[in-house]
Amino acid sequence: MENYDAIVVGAGPAGSMAAKTLAEKGRSVLLVERKKEIGAPVRCGEGFGAHWEKALGIKIDEHAISCRINGAKLFSPDLEKSLTVKYDESKGYVLDRKVFDKQLAIDAARRGAEITVKSEVVDVIREGDRVTGVVIENDNGKQKVNAEVVIAADGAESRVARMAGLATASTLYDSDTGYEYELVNVDCEDLIELYFSNEYAKRGYLWVFPKGKDVANVGVGIGGHVQGCTAKECLDRWMKGPMKERFKHAQPVAIKGGLIPVGLYTGKIVGNGIVVIGTAAHLVDPIHGGGIALAMHSGVIAGNVVDEALENKDVSEKALHRFVEEWEKSQGKKLKKRLLLRKALEKLTDDDFNYVFRVLSDEDITLLLQGKYAPVVKKVLVGRPQLLKVLSALL
Repeated sequence: MENYDAIVVGAGPAGSMAAKTLAEKGRSVLLVERKKEIGAPVRCGEGFGAHWEKALGIKIDEHAISCRINGAKLFSPDLEKSLTVKYDESKGYVLDRKVFDKQLAIDAARRGAEITVKSEVVDVIREGDRVTGVVIENDNGKQKVNAEVVIAADGAESRVARMAGLATASTLYDSDTGYEYELVNVDCEDLIELYFSNEYAKRGYLWVFPKGKDVANVGVGIGGHVQGCTAKECLDRWMKGPMKERFKHAQPVAIKGGLIPVGLYTGKIVGNGIVVIGTAAHLVDPIHGGGIALAMHSGVIAGNVVDEALENKDVSEKALHRFVEEWEKSQGKKLKKRLLLRKALEKLTDDDFNYVFRVLSDEDITLLLQGKYAPVVKKVLVGRPQLLKVLSALL
């Protein structure tokens, strides 16, 4: 076809859910993926909170689950203290993204969405100040495809948003770079492990996400503005240093990595005839950079908003702005609080972190993750009042 109700660019979790939502409502949808295979290469830790299944109305196929997770364990920089978090929202899965992402796209296709892979969007089509389609390039050459609405779900480096004139590029400060090995011969339990260390993960953390009893994703995310070492160099030093015994028999079976936006959107993510969703719009958790479920959620919201706009024959920026309103209503307040926490944590030294781990309990960490900052901050300030300036925003 040359004309669609909607074109969705990017067949990741956000794009596939947007395409599925629109197709279920009887809309003609084209889902465009530039890679040859949906789901590959993997660029994340693959964690997914189980509570999102009900929220999104989905059931994850067993084939897409590498490991079931019952909580998280956090480690101090000196490795002398760990805190364990176990509550409903800390349970979930480490996915096999190659299977998971492809299944989401298959679901969209079964609902009626068309899919084209190995197809890159090289330009957007405009009529005045409105986006009315895209130019796709693939093995068949270039083709103009028209649509009432274009949904940009093409990841952290979203080109479609920029081509449409939306300033969605992440600043260096609000970007992390990640590097990860998938390793075998790593003893694991059913908890994700998070390690805090300014020496090895400045403005970030290191992780071990189990994918089985002896297979794990082991990686690091560091602030994009941090100088001194690359993410790979930091991870390698950590694995060969304090974690030498843990990984002495480990062997890599995959390498993953990429850019992680950890700041919320600051510019426009909607325009006349266009909506930007998922990681492309920085709709991620500012604490850990996780975004699979949030991306899917944004795809559902976008699908519903675009369907309503099509029904009303109004795809203006004003009409599509309801996407932003719905996002803010469901996730905005929570993520803004988590951004405050991230900005506070990045000011702590390793000595501060070691102190915090000594005085806090497992229950205190659960409160932090639930956004209940005040009682935890007060507990920290009792023994280290000099942190008041750093932590005052959380009160």
